[in-house]
Amino acid sequence: MLDITEIREHPQRVERALAKRAVHIDLTAFLALDEKCRHGKTEAETLRAERKKISREIAQQDPAGPDAIAKRAEATELGDRLTTLEEQLNGLTAERQAFLDQLPNLPDEDVPSGGKEQNQVVREHGTRPDFDFEAQNHVDLARRLGLIDYERGVKLGGTGNWVYRGNGALLEWALLNFFLETHVRDGYELILPPHLLTYQAGYTAGQFPKFAEDVFAVEQGPAGPQRFLLPTSETALVNLHRDEVLPEAELPRKYVAYSPCYRREAGSYRAADRGTLRGHQFNKVEMFQFAHPDASDTAHEELLARAAALVETLGLHHRITRLAAEDTSAAMAKTFDVEVWLPSINAYVEVSSVSNARDYQARRGNIRYRPETGKPAHVHTLNGSGLATSRLVPALLEQHQQPDGTITVPAVLQRWLGCESLTPAPNR
Repeated sequence: MLDITEIREHPQRVERALAKRAVHIDLTAFLALDEKCRHGKTEAETLRAERKKISREIAQQDPAGPDAIAKRAEATELGDRLTTLEEQLNGLTAERQAFLDQLPNLPDEDVPSGGKEQNQVVREHGTRPDFDFEAQNHVDLARRLGLIDYERGVKLGGTGNWVYRGNGALLEWALLNFFLETHVRDGYELILPPHLLTYQAGYTAGQFPKFAEDVFAVEQGPAGPQRFLLPTSETALVNLHRDEVLPEAELPRKYVAYSPCYRREAGSYRAADRGTLRGHQFNKVEMFQFAHPDASDTAHEELLARAAALVETLGLHHRITRLAAEDTSAAMAKTFDVEVWLPSINAYVEVSSVSNARDYQARRGNIRYRPETGKPAHVHTLNGSGLATSRLVPALLEQHQQPDGTITVPAVLQRWLGCESLTPAPNR
């Protein structure tokens, strides 16, 4: 949620920032509504103070006396006015909050305007693989090596699902073990969150109310999904300290979580989406930080470096891209994507998004820190995939394929798979 003080004091600046997302809005009407809310709140406080004063005066008088009777009548009239005013104020406040809930975060100054065509490549690592043999695509490789069963995945769960099996399951689990072991070793606390979350969890993350249709709802309520399957561990992790005040000395709080991610998006018949590139369920390790505002940018750089280092250790050619404002998710102020090269589609695919929400999520979740002096202030929240596997596995298969049809297993994964290369599995 945006800082309402920022909107009041710098409405034109807010309008310009939102325009970078193609959200064109005139805040004049909202500011008038806000003024009504503030005026109504002041009037209500005045009426409450007057009623308390009258109550004290009545207590000092003869209950049956004419002055006390008149004062009680005045108190009743004040109470009726206050009730009417509070009903009006509740309606105005709800209208103001509904408007704020629909506004996305303000993109940082260095975030380019526009859609994904304006994304900026920051740097590349390594060179694209150049095969001197007829390279295969990841779907054919996975089938021939017996790593992924696409047909039985559809049979079990419908389109957008697959089954890892044999060495494919071991490869998936090796990646998750490698990621978690690395993050825990470096000081991130491991969290295994529930897969069912409440509406308030989705609201704090910035998913609700605007994007409620994007999740798998288990229970519906008046405001939207009362419980839903988590679309990413970030949605759970950002709520760990909801309605809490953290000691300043404990910042940053660093967490890492593993979970499947459940998305309503479906696969397609396009080459760019086939196999495991897009589906309803995939595995992801998520990094998350609750950071001091002054250390927010440093935390963002750390998370990005961690995600990129994992891809580099796996021996994959990749690049870092700064997302343009319209391609940045609504709750985030800035996002960098780590993208691996997929030869079969001649394109890069994202395996990690590393984002800084500034205080947007913290305001929605009332997450603050207490400095040694001064009042509590909102923390900054940051997240980064570390990493997602459904696009990483295709990149591993394609970039590490050999002329004899085998796949070289990265050295860091070999102890979990017990082999240096993946070879064809028996027919099943």
